[in-house]
Amino acid sequence: MTQATASSSSLRQVLTLAAIVAGLDQTSKWLIVFGLGYQTGEAHSILPFLDFTLLWNKGISYGLLDTSGNLGKWLLIALTILIILGFLWMVRGPQRASIILAYGLIIGGAAGNLVDRLVHGAVVDFISLHAAGYYWYVFNVADIAITLGVAALFLDMFIGEKSDD
Repeated sequence: MTQATASSSSLRQVLTLAAIVAGLDQTSKWLIVFGLGYQTGEAHSILPFLDFTLLWNKGISYGLLDTSGNLGKWLLIALTILIILGFLWMVRGPQRASIILAYGLIIGGAAGNLVDRLVHGAVVDFISLHAAGYYWYVFNVADIAITLGVAALFLDMFIGEKSDD
């Protein structure tokens, strides 16, 4: 396999995984917002430690940097696009499977949340974990993918193959 073929294969794999992640994310959000008709702030118990609670997040992860204004929304959209393009640029050469997995998860999660910002002006969050009266931040499938992708990058840094170049 030539370097160009390996490079395009890596990019194709990353984009395929990213599309699957973004599709799953958007499908889950559509079900919460439109399919099940949940109202904002309304908790629906799924398991003793899991609720589905529709929230509209105008900030970034865990509601940080809340951007209620139009300028903030467009800055986050631009930043997200730059991050996606940056990860796509990093796939320009052949990549190990762990890197393809990490980049695909991160790009797919970022793309899923980007669609929300463009369509709704905020990100749809709905997964609420809790135990013993303590609640974690409400998040979504895209956030899970981004977190797993970053974890995969860290794992790769410490236990991934070392190349000779």
